[in-house]
Amino acid sequence: MNAIALVNCEFTDRALWSRILAEADEASTQDVFFKPVVVDTIAECRDLAGAIISRIAGLLSPPASSMSLHMALRSLLDQDSRILAAAAFDMAAVLDRDPATTKALHVLLHAKGFLALQTHRFAHALWNAGQQDFALHLQSCASRSLQVDIHPAAQLGIGIFFDHATGIVIGETSIVEDNVSILQNVTLGGTGKEAGERHPKIRSGVLVGAGAAILGNIEIGANARIGAGSVVLRPVAPETTVAGVPARSLHQNRSMAPARTMDQLFDDGQPLYDVGL
Repeated sequence: MNAIALVNCEFTDRALWSRILAEADEASTQDVFFKPVVVDTIAECRDLAGAIISRIAGLLSPPASSMSLHMALRSLLDQDSRILAAAAFDMAAVLDRDPATTKALHVLLHAKGFLALQTHRFAHALWNAGQQDFALHLQSCASRSLQVDIHPAAQLGIGIFFDHATGIVIGETSIVEDNVSILQNVTLGGTGKEAGERHPKIRSGVLVGAGAAILGNIEIGANARIGAGSVVLRPVAPETTVAGVPARSLHQNRSMAPARTMDQLFDDGQPLYDVGL
């Protein structure tokens, strides 16, 4: 695991959970109408993993069956603690890269990209264990409730940030490595009905702009930038910016870590989508 996002001690599992508890207590004191939300999500939980499970179960299932899903997810976590080992990295990524999010509590309660990622980690574990029906059920629930559709077989790293997240689609044989940032309405898809490896491989540190479509079994090199609205059909070299329909290479990146800086402007200040094609 790449620990860049957790170098600061404030982003450890226990520190994040302590921060969430403090923020929840403050929010409950300040707003009586918000207090029941905090109680339902936080009060009965003993750690960050438990709170995430509680939030996922509450969002994805009707009240009558949410407890059953909660129990199933907890059992799965007890069997394989690695499922949510990346949660702190993902939460740290949101806090580090989204200036609109200042509280860890808000990530847990409101950041559907974060919650979709954690749901996928359960679904991926189920898929690998041969429980494909349950895995596909979780995928379907997350797609309906969170508007993020990630096939359970897709391989996702840690420290991933889905900004806004609405409309993100990630296909079955996709790979998304560590510390990648993806904005809304991005598709990592195939080019037809071919079998086998047919989806993109997104290497570490990549920034994918809103509305981009990356299609086929192609590699997007580490620390590349994909402009908003681009259609990428060919491999992209590391540390390169591409944009347009179809996407073309523009220049090497100004930043060695575009996924962390979220830098979406050209050197002359033009937005990445404005390529004049």
